[in-house]
Amino acid sequence: MNVLVLAGGLSHERDVSIRSGRRVQEALRASGAKVTLQDVDSGLIPALQKLGDDGVVWPMLHGSSGEDGSLQGLLELLDVPYVGTRAHEARVAWVKSVAKAVLEHESIPTPEYVTLPQSLFREVGAEQVMDAIVGKLGLPLAVKPARGGSALGVSIVTNRADLNRALVHCFAYDVTALIEKAVSGTEVAVSVLGTGDDAVALPPVEIAVDGPYDYDARYNPGRVEYFAPARLSDDDIATVSDAAVAVHRELRLRDLSRVDIILDEDGAPQVLDINITPGLTETSLYPQAIAASNENLAEVYARVAQGALNRHSTRDS
Repeated sequence: MNVLVLAGGLSHERDVSIRSGRRVQEALRASGAKVTLQDVDSGLIPALQKLGDDGVVWPMLHGSSGEDGSLQGLLELLDVPYVGTRAHEARVAWVKSVAKAVLEHESIPTPEYVTLPQSLFREVGAEQVMDAIVGKLGLPLAVKPARGGSALGVSIVTNRADLNRALVHCFAYDVTALIEKAVSGTEVAVSVLGTGDDAVALPPVEIAVDGPYDYDARYNPGRVEYFAPARLSDDDIATVSDAAVAVHRELRLRDLSRVDIILDEDGAPQVLDINITPGLTETSLYPQAIAASNENLAEVYARVAQGALNRHSTRDS
């Protein structure tokens, strides 16, 4: 098997993408595959055109172009087999408010929210809009870009005076903000492996962090303590696992995803975020979940890549 791992790009998450790509490269080589790491630049299409019948692409681009369906659309235009979610479904999952609307329609719990563009704050008056947000959703609030990952631009607001600063921070990464009720409880990341009826949840990873689970906490060791599997009862593990698989299936995701969930004080799994290209760095949650399942990382990655190649060959998906 010949695997072309795509990593880098020009998003805010370029560094994380490269780190993830290198780890995938190392694991697949350990499985015996021939692996090349390729940036997304003018050399991409020639590299894709050189892939033989045993070639498959593993996109590891985080952020826009890698997760918004653009890259997937290009791969489909070129009829190249690839790991991960198709272009149409990637576009739905990429926009947080759209994904949340799908979850609500399917009665999958997600925190109450509102999505507002930066232009509206200028046109109507920022103070009045912020008063309306707090009046409707209360405090604390989670403010995040409507599109994006790695917790870039995300803030937790516990008092009204900090809301303006959080929105300014958010708008540095996207012109639209998603503001939702901040839910308290146990935060877990549930990794899902497979497609459709074959999708299964790996052991949930509990995230214990002193302060916000932001970009620095995610990718620099020391600020977060992880528990894999999570310190939950068997019933609670089943609850969050079922919720993650339901999200994966309802959004028609393929191969692998990670669903971030807070198990609230009433025992309900509140879905916070969906990742169609979860981080695979040395500190990322997906590899921790694989380790907790007692599976071999190289073997899992090889199965994923081979499955994508077989799927394209048989056109059964």
